[in-house]
Amino acid sequence: MATVLTEPNAAKSLIRQTKILIDNKWVDSVSGKTFETINPATGEPLAKVAEADAPDVDLAVKAARKAFHSKAPWRRMSAAERGKLLYRLADLIEKNIDELATLESLDNGKPQHVARTADLPLVIACYRYYAGWADKVQGKTIPVNGDYFCYTRHEPVGVVGQIIPWNFPLLMQAWKLGPALACGNTVVLKVAEQTPLSALRVGELILEAGFPEGVVNILPGYGPTAGGAIARHMDIDKVAFTGSTEVGHLIMKAAAETNLKRVTLELGGKSPNIVFADADMDEAVEGSHFALFFNQGQCCCAGSRVFVEEKVYDDFVARSTERAKRRKVGDPLDRKTEQGPQVDNDQFTKVLSYVESGKQEGARLMCGGERVGERGYFIAPTVFSDVKDEMKIAQEEIFGPVMSILKFKDMDELVERANKTIYGLAAAVWTRDIGKAHNIANNVRAGTVWVNCYDVFDAAAPFGGFKQSGIGRELGEYGLQQYSEIKTVTVKL
Repeated sequence: MATVLTEPNAAKSLIRQTKILIDNKWVDSVSGKTFETINPATGEPLAKVAEADAPDVDLAVKAARKAFHSKAPWRRMSAAERGKLLYRLADLIEKNIDELATLESLDNGKPQHVARTADLPLVIACYRYYAGWADKVQGKTIPVNGDYFCYTRHEPVGVVGQIIPWNFPLLMQAWKLGPALACGNTVVLKVAEQTPLSALRVGELILEAGFPEGVVNILPGYGPTAGGAIARHMDIDKVAFTGSTEVGHLIMKAAAETNLKRVTLELGGKSPNIVFADADMDEAVEGSHFALFFNQGQCCCAGSRVFVEEKVYDDFVARSTERAKRRKVGDPLDRKTEQGPQVDNDQFTKVLSYVESGKQEGARLMCGGERVGERGYFIAPTVFSDVKDEMKIAQEEIFGPVMSILKFKDMDELVERANKTIYGLAAAVWTRDIGKAHNIANNVRAGTVWVNCYDVFDAAAPFGGFKQSGIGRELGEYGLQQYSEIKTVTVKL
């Protein structure tokens, strides 16, 4: 697992935009402050980026509100024209796909070839999907009693504040912007301080695509300051957030204490990944490996509680350990790399603290658990066996490359244990028995259940959580519902 920490100057030279986008203009922050965005593969600064705060949020909201005015070009634009702009943006992202994938890799640490073949195609598909929906957001006529004509209109919510995380910067930007813009809203988008660069480059492409002034405003900044200002702002009609459950609570509280703005949340998870003895074991081992270690384990839906039937438990642990040992950790710009660094030192330290917790509570460390290399934030793929439900590593979201493998005996016990969590984002089951598969799908409390697969995403398939994993859904037709207000009109005939 040797780490080759190279950073070609040509890759770093792709960094073009480091300012704030407000009203189609690139500006410095009101305070003049900047922050450094760090290359997690080296721990060294990539660029200084303008730091947005409450005054910048105010300016962005004013621009978005002006763009949402009934006489503004955006509101006068037909739904079909909005769709054309989204198609144009998708085409521009596709045209610049290699550049964007490299920026994503530099800033986030994920392997560049993964960003190029996984993240970016999903980004492009998302924008095209919602471009196609733009002129199909429509109401219904309703037969009511009496001599009346009754119909509904689906109208945009208004000015939408959106706060996206650092683990999938480009994809989360698309998940947020696509449905909001298709429905005719205007947006104030706060991007994560760890990973602003690719989002700002998309901002340049939004201008190139021809979006009117003030429709999309992009603010790099910190959660407690810029993010908090969005959550509390009295002239923002809705806030959409992807991130931790803890911050989700704060956003709900801020919305309740101000203007009761609409809220959608896609939050944390501790997803059960269930392997029955009758599963195709080769597929189950590889699929479970992918479910946990993809994106350095930095996935809200990671299959981080692996429940394995006791008949095959030892075999599964042995195979999973060997697979983890073969995983290549290294330079994210190297095409042979499977796993890059954690996003920053805070995340690196947090993950290693969970490893120590697992060892102290009696889980058996099968492999990994240590730093890789002398610089950057690389952690060796880690596998724990003999994990018990009450252990910290089985209860809390680690958000790193740490697999916890638990043993189960029968279906009833399994479902109860799988559901014994505050989370309910995703789950998976590996079995050749369709009855078992449907039993799990029907009884595990999760917003998404995968059968004999994991992390299968499509712009048409809704995604979101039960319980404290969130409120509302993203993607698909269901995602549009979060960005529309329903108006009933009744006319006496």
